[in-house]
Amino acid sequence: MLELLTAEEMSRAEKLAADAGISTLTMMENAGRAVCEEVVRRYPRGSRVAVLCGPGNNGGDGFVCARYLRERGYHVRLALLGRREDLPRDPKEMARRWDEGIEPMTPQFLDGAQIVVDAIYGTGLRDDMSGIAAQLVEEVTSRALPVVSIDVPSGIDATKGTVHGVAFKAASTVTFFRRKTGHVLLPGRLYCGDVRAADIGIPQTVLEDIAPGSFANDPDFWLRFFPKLKIDAHKYDRGHAVVVSGPMERTGAARIAARTALRAGSGLVTVATSKSAFYINASQLTAVMVEPYEGPAGLSEILADTRITSVLIGPGAGTDPEVKDLVASVLASQATAVLDAEAITAFSEAPAELFDQIKGRLPALTIVTPHEGEFKRVFPGLAEEPSKLERARRAAEMSGAVIILKGADTVVAHPGSLAAVNENAPPWLATAGSGDALAGLVTGLAAQGMAAFDAAAAAVWIHGELAQSFGPGLIADDLADLLPGVLQRLDKRGKIYS
Repeated sequence: MLELLTAEEMSRAEKLAADAGISTLTMMENAGRAVCEEVVRRYPRGSRVAVLCGPGNNGGDGFVCARYLRERGYHVRLALLGRREDLPRDPKEMARRWDEGIEPMTPQFLDGAQIVVDAIYGTGLRDDMSGIAAQLVEEVTSRALPVVSIDVPSGIDATKGTVHGVAFKAASTVTFFRRKTGHVLLPGRLYCGDVRAADIGIPQTVLEDIAPGSFANDPDFWLRFFPKLKIDAHKYDRGHAVVVSGPMERTGAARIAARTALRAGSGLVTVATSKSAFYINASQLTAVMVEPYEGPAGLSEILADTRITSVLIGPGAGTDPEVKDLVASVLASQATAVLDAEAITAFSEAPAELFDQIKGRLPALTIVTPHEGEFKRVFPGLAEEPSKLERARRAAEMSGAVIILKGADTVVAHPGSLAAVNENAPPWLATAGSGDALAGLVTGLAAQGMAAFDAAAAAVWIHGELAQSFGPGLIADDLADLLPGVLQRLDKRGKIYS
């Protein structure tokens, strides 16, 4: 289940299900039962469970969960935020079916509890946590009580993944139908623990009406588009990638990118280098070709070769004003262009100039790969948008490029609003040169004819998988050499080799 829903899209899914004849009470009953099963899976019978119910449908799920937990042999106490008579129709009915006491929500309610079921707020939270709800979060945290949250930990924005003041840090979260974008975006992901999407009776067909634009980045999302190697192919069938080197004192980044592009399957890779850096690059590269050029005009001459299918500029490019002109040469080519690092920040003073060039080269495609610092310099107007997903989407629309907004929750966004959120990057991937390897990986996949968005999404996932397969101690030089093993595993999963 790759689709990620916003809170609004989930509300629509529930309404469409109800319109199709699925009882809302049945969906609530199924939801509460699924949460009960998660508690049973994790914690022994006989445990003392404190169920914290809020004033809306999330609280209704909590009433159902409490009833099932009692039937399964748990010692259950239930507290309600607000008055029972003020509950909406469905939660009020579930409160009626709970035939034991309903206590006021106070810090003392937690005395003796071993487990907390958080049913205070779900996807509907809009304001900061306050009052007794915020106090309960702090109390549960100070007592180190394990929490199972319903739908999303109370205090986490289900769409943006942001924290509304304070939030429960759950061991496990049970959501319904599909995960929400807030489950995978940071910092929300850090608060959710293990997330399970339970079936509560919503038919899959509602997705056709909702048409979600956000997806979890996984091979199932892009593997069918991955370049297939054929037994009768030759190297030019697999594309020719060019990586533009920086000045003589900053050539290593381009070499990391070039080796990774070659390992990713590009049939040929050339490092285009200034004459002053030619011997440095040539002495360090073997399977990667080295081609000298002089100035932007010389780079344009290299890129005039129509057999070149992708070109990367930015790793180690430096801060010379000429970088902007070199980027212009790249964007004047018909190859898929990948702009990284200084190729992006060269336009900090005039981002509209870059965007105009990108939009002017369509249908030739451009991929832009900023980290958060670079993003703020080129998209300053978007820096205050709290949702990383929306920042990336709006940047893609503004620039006309596929955006890879990097980080532990890298977002890949297409100008047409399609986006994928990555989840598999380990912390040791944050090492010097890692971004250069990612840029080379994107370039190598794009060289083989993979569409820009698919190449970006695949590269980001593979990048994380490379780091996972190595473990702590990884340096950027390791990444290219790990590619054969990861590609072999992908072949077993999706048959990418003939």
